Amino acid sequence: MTTKLSTEFGRFDDFNYLCTFNPSFDMINRVLIRVKVVQMLYSYMLTRPERTFEQALQDLQASFEKSYDLYLYLIKLIPDLTYIEERRLDDAKHKFQPTEDELNPNTRFIDNQLTRAINDNPAVEKIFRDHMISWNDDPIFMRLLLDKIRNSEVYQDYMALPFTDLMSDTEVWRQLLRKVILDDEDVEEQLQNRSLYISSEDLEVMGQFAIKSLSKIADGEDDPIKPMFKDQEDSVFGEELFSKTVRDMDDNNVLIDSCVRSERWDRTRVALMDRIIMCTAITELKCFEKIPASVTLNEYIDLAKIFSTPQSGQFVNGVLNAVVDELRSRGRINK
Repeated sequence: MTTKLSTEFGRFDDFNYLCTFNPSFDMINRVLIRVKVVQMLYSYMLTRPERTFEQALQDLQASFEKSYDLYLYLIKLIPDLTYIEERRLDDAKHKFQPTEDELNPNTRFIDNQLTRAINDNPAVEKIFRDHMISWNDDPIFMRLLLDKIRNSEVYQDYMALPFTDLMSDTEVWRQLLRKVILDDEDVEEQLQNRSLYISSEDLEVMGQFAIKSLSKIADGEDDPIKPMFKDQEDSVFGEELFSKTVRDMDDNNVLIDSCVRSERWDRTRVALMDRIIMCTAITELKCFEKIPASVTLNEYIDLAKIFSTPQSGQFVNGVLNAVVDELRSRGRINK
């Protein structure tokens, strides 16, 4: 799905970039961690001292958790919508004077093999239970969404197929997520009502991860649902990056100012988002030795292109390259 998205941080055309930038299928990977750290730093700098450092750190962790819950909610839609359709068909069959179609309905949708695979997987059931993921609290919304699905071309084409198998049963839900659910404004509003930390961008990215997970569920993998983070190192990366960037903000800004070419750029007019992106990148350069400098530069330059002004990519590129040269000359980094 390609959409135009606007945020307080800027405008960009294809947020699928965040899913494809890193080809590994890690749930909250380092690309997303950096995005959330930069966004939280921006918010924190605008709201302090009313918002304390500790509160901002808690909000950062909550944003990771809610993004992961969003991924789970999107997968849980499949069995929960199927259950509502099953109830609808059963109610129609037992009403006063049902029609022939109501007595003998097409049950292909509720017999979907992917849905059965989700319901029959103990690991999936456990993670839904552990995270308290359910749509049962809003039956009206779910019935309205089911109506949209039943009226969609994707659904009607699927129900008209001469036969179906696990592959087609999985593909119909992939297409329903892409073309109906993730494009629906009511779905976005409903999810955002569940958490202030869920944004349009989160829906776009976690929707793609949910779609990828369907094939793993269909293949019968024991643990098709990815953990929130790849490993312990990633689980603390965001908190450490945020904390150390706040700690070193003043020093990093001095370094940035010393590397801004005054004949081309006015130091006093550097956008706040540009400064935050560069300060975060400098912290990563100095404090995370395992991450190659080229990786850090490429990722934060791309963040500047996405979240800041049209000129920010070129500006951040020039300043960060000068910063790397300066840090190397001082012996502060050796990479």
